[in-house]
Amino acid sequence: MLIFNELPEVLTFAAAGSGALVTFVLYTLAVFGLAAISSHLLKNRAFLSEYFLGSRSLGVWALALTFAATSASGGSFTGFPSLIYTHGWVLALWIGSYMIFPICTMGLLGKRINQVARKTGAITVPDILRDRFQSPSFSVLASSLLIFFTCVNLVGQFKAGSMILQTLLGDNSFYVSLRDGLGGMVPPGAPIIGGVDPGYLLCLVTFGIAVIIYTTWGGFHAVVWTDVMQGVVMVLGVVIMLPLAIYQVGGMQTATEELAAMVPPHRVELTLKGPAGSSYPKGVWLNQGERIFRTGDPVVLDKSGDVVFADPKTKFVGGIEIVDKGDLGRVLAEGSDVEFSSELQIVSINSSVMAAYPGDDQPGSFVTAPGPHAEDDLGFLPMSLAFSMFFYWAISGTGQPSSMVRLMAFKDTRTLRFSIATVAVYFSLIYFPLVVIFCCSRLLIPGMEVESDRIMPQMAVTLTENIGAGWLAGLLVAAPFAAVMSTVDSFLLMISSSIVRDVYQRNINPQATSRQLQRMSYLCTMLVGVGVVLVATNPPEYLQYLIVYVGSGLAACFLAPVSLALYWKRMNGQGAIGSMVCGFLSHLSLYMGGWLAGDGFTKPLRPFSIDPVVIGIVTSFVAGIVIALATDPPSHSIVAKYFFQKKTDAADSKPTA
Repeated sequence: MLIFNELPEVLTFAAAGSGALVTFVLYTLAVFGLAAISSHLLKNRAFLSEYFLGSRSLGVWALALTFAATSASGGSFTGFPSLIYTHGWVLALWIGSYMIFPICTMGLLGKRINQVARKTGAITVPDILRDRFQSPSFSVLASSLLIFFTCVNLVGQFKAGSMILQTLLGDNSFYVSLRDGLGGMVPPGAPIIGGVDPGYLLCLVTFGIAVIIYTTWGGFHAVVWTDVMQGVVMVLGVVIMLPLAIYQVGGMQTATEELAAMVPPHRVELTLKGPAGSSYPKGVWLNQGERIFRTGDPVVLDKSGDVVFADPKTKFVGGIEIVDKGDLGRVLAEGSDVEFSSELQIVSINSSVMAAYPGDDQPGSFVTAPGPHAEDDLGFLPMSLAFSMFFYWAISGTGQPSSMVRLMAFKDTRTLRFSIATVAVYFSLIYFPLVVIFCCSRLLIPGMEVESDRIMPQMAVTLTENIGAGWLAGLLVAAPFAAVMSTVDSFLLMISSSIVRDVYQRNINPQATSRQLQRMSYLCTMLVGVGVVLVATNPPEYLQYLIVYVGSGLAACFLAPVSLALYWKRMNGQGAIGSMVCGFLSHLSLYMGGWLAGDGFTKPLRPFSIDPVVIGIVTSFVAGIVIALATDPPSHSIVAKYFFQKKTDAADSKPTA
């Protein structure tokens, strides 16, 4: 199926193109410089401990910023702004508990998991579970689920990285020549990449090569140090965008009053006709008399000028009609960037779907709960779902293996204590301003519902162009780019460690030399990265929903067995396996139920409007406790090792090599 450019030419900023490219090159050179230094550190230290955990020596700022940067993924700067733009102020309630996420995660598991990891020499989360329950099969199960969920997440992250890089490069002549040259080289029928937009493909490969090389080369320290740099870039980008957004909408009071008067666009289905054999990306502006529309699907026309649909059952092109008077004024205002197509013509409008968001055809939905929703009569965030999301961010975040790995690497208790406060403040400086910025974006950039995943880079371009400082766009767009890179490098390393340590060394070749493990680690990191790039050539449409699925799935699988393993003496291997399997299946079944009901991946079954993450975690805890109590307790030697031995090498002690 043809994939079209999701960033039309209206996004480009020629004045800032060269500056943006310089920003990217300097940023990339800095990343590779950190990787080179990290690679040098590997020479005189134990390879596995240094490559995957940085010899357990992270200090306050390193732990805080690598923890925060890994958690603040492409979803934070791509998917989250998309939801704010679409649903309004209610996203402040949706994300509110993320400020206490570090308190829950680092406070609940931090010191204990660090102690256990040092005591046993564990390098990965499956490593800890294997030793705690003396179960190689459980380690393989945990590794398999971790690799599955992480690879799924990486596909969405690579998509976000490519989209952001497209905007960063814009109309730069060097980039345009490469893009056009690639488009001429790739035949439409080529396997995997045939029909993929050349700009997206070029940026995807460039992003993939950069992140794969520096992660493979430098290992954990490269990831940590680049996370620190990326964490600074992220918060700096938000701090700059916030006053610009408020100023350009006329202040908070004006923004709130205009949002309160705003009516969401109507969803429409259009029959279109145009020049034979031509094609258009989604996001084309059309007018019919005084009515303004924007297409939400790519358009391909056959020899007769009629639309060709990939799905034979589809008969219309989806889109929106702008009905709010303020938005209509902004679209039609003199000097507006909106350009109407003179080639595509509207033949008819399917009146059966011409409706606003259900129940939200009245002003005020963008500033009140539950917020407008295009498909659900209950709105975006009914109270039961608000509770679920509070639980999701604050509690299920504790079950993320990527966070647990960071907690295995800090050097002492003081580091953990100060890092908790640092991360909580850092998240407050990121997420609350993002809500304000992208509520303001509704007043500056109308019609982005059809491609809301790119509202962040578009907003960066708009804000800087409006003040005549297009060069600044490079720095602002670097913020979401840094968020994506910080997550991708961490996940690549986590997958590699699971394969090399948990599968290869501990189950296939226990006598592997350090040299063999080093080569295996490099090879796995590169192969996983290349595989994800290939899959990402046909990426998912909704980034944030994919990230929520992965995060909630990992929590349903890992939170209960890890917590019970660390704190409950009676927990045994059978209970841990049952907990992980039941959590995974209960969570997956709700998503599969939504898919079978015809609602697709983005809308799982939610009994009593409760999100699958709550059901999955509760099921996992209950299953683990019941099965553990119904089976034989663990041996006395295991209990003594983990719960009664003196604290000789705990988190308070000096780090070991």
